[in-house]
Amino acid sequence: VQLQASGGGVVQAGGSSRLSCAASRSIFSDFSNNAKGWYRQAPGKERELVAAFTKTGETRYGDSVRGRFTISGDNAENTIYLQMNALVPEDTAVYFCACNQDGLTYWGQGTQVTVSS
Repeated sequence: VQLQASGGGVVQAGGSSRLSCAASRSIFSDFSNNAKGWYRQAPGKERELVAAFTKTGETRYGDSVRGRFTISGDNAENTIYLQMNALVPEDTAVYFCACNQDGLTYWGQGTQVTVSS
């Protein structure tokens, strides 16, 4: 598996959840220099950026999550995380991790996050 996401599930509005994504060392041998991050797709909507690291380590956030979500990473473990706070029902979606390598974008399998009101 190239990217293995975990976490998610059902959480009440106002609550928190944390997602993890472990990247294959055989593919991503220099993980610290990869652009990588989280995207999400809600039913009937296009996939959108949630949070990401650029190749130089800068962070980018989608407008709807800025200030509530935080992306972090452990390059030694080839893992990125997404801490989600103050969740709202509109955050309900399938969350995907992604990583760029040699001009290709690799996607994880997606993990469902459902925020109940």
